[in-house]
Amino acid sequence: MDKLMDHPWFIRVVSLLLAIMLYMSANVGAKTGETRNTFGQEDTETLIDIPVVAYYDEDNLVVSGVPKYVNVTLQGPASIVKPTALQRNFEVYVDLTELPLGTYTVPIKYRDISDKLKVTIQPSSAKVTIREKVSKRFPVGVEFFNRNKMPDGYSVGEPTVKPDAVTITGAKELIDEIAFVKAIVDLDGATETLTREARVWVYDRRGNELDIEPEPSSVEVTVPVKSPSKTVPVQVRTTGELPDGVHLVSITPEPDRVTIYGPKEVLNHIDKLEGLTVDLDDITDDATVELDAPLPDGAKSINPDKIKVHIDVEKDVTQTWKDVPIAVVGLPDSYKAEFVKPLEGKITVHLVGPPDVVRGLTKDDIRLYVDVGGLDTGEHQVPIQWNHPKQVQWQPSAETAMVHIRDKATAQ
Repeated sequence: MDKLMDHPWFIRVVSLLLAIMLYMSANVGAKTGETRNTFGQEDTETLIDIPVVAYYDEDNLVVSGVPKYVNVTLQGPASIVKPTALQRNFEVYVDLTELPLGTYTVPIKYRDISDKLKVTIQPSSAKVTIREKVSKRFPVGVEFFNRNKMPDGYSVGEPTVKPDAVTITGAKELIDEIAFVKAIVDLDGATETLTREARVWVYDRRGNELDIEPEPSSVEVTVPVKSPSKTVPVQVRTTGELPDGVHLVSITPEPDRVTIYGPKEVLNHIDKLEGLTVDLDDITDDATVELDAPLPDGAKSINPDKIKVHIDVEKDVTQTWKDVPIAVVGLPDSYKAEFVKPLEGKITVHLVGPPDVVRGLTKDDIRLYVDVGGLDTGEHQVPIQWNHPKQVQWQPSAETAMVHIRDKATAQ
């Protein structure tokens, strides 16, 4: 045995084991916050941040004043103190189950610790308040932050909140203090509609923030951001031509004005909405076409983005007059003229044209005549002419007349 103890490896192994035991002992003490008496059989350890359990009717009551953590000092036989400190399989608690509403100073108790240990809890008691628990729904308003940091001319529309209300649960006295609930959205640099997840804040009537957690604690806020705008008239151009016998009455855009959104420097150069074109080639009756509103260069959006164009047309109508007299012009004073055909110098005339024009005419507005200027005596076939309003066509029962010219002196 003496030889073994004198062997250098034996001394090294024993030294290593002693070092390990010393290291483990030091670490256990550091972790538990112990104050240890290493002499004799008694040991003392202080355990910090031990959670406190509160027993009460959690469905109907709210309790305040119970500390979340306490420090627990264990004193007694080392063989019991050490495993109790390491395992921590005991409970520190306050029992409020038998107390009515009100404020009380209650002891902080423990259980599942050996009777052989002296236990000291710091603090040893707590002043607690027991209140009635209520839940109430509150609408969520929206408050804007940094609105003055939006680009010039931009504005915000009515925000939407999802969900638009939250539930707040707590002591009735505290719930009664709530004046409003808000979600705050930062608008710094905003130039387009934005959606943000925003925390919900709770305030009393004096504007002080209340330490209450709503459910949910955050909401989704969507804020429409409108750029500078300008309202301008709508201009509609036409291409093609209407078929014969069809006349354009009006072209009316609906709406006749649109709002264009975009930077101010772009809007300053826009005085009307151009680019809407209607093709008349295939229009035979009143029609309505829907066109996409063209977005001017540099603009961001336009409202509305669809334009209805109402095209009103009218078709030719026919007006018929019988026995319309034909006048003779260009006849020298020494001559006289008689109609051989048509008899009595009268024909039937059909007028074709737009309703508003044709229906507004009378026989006095239609002057038929034949020009015999430069013709000698005898019978002559001459074209029947007329003075007619614009847009009106005529269809005479005869296009020429037979006129007999005589010398007045000879005729006598």
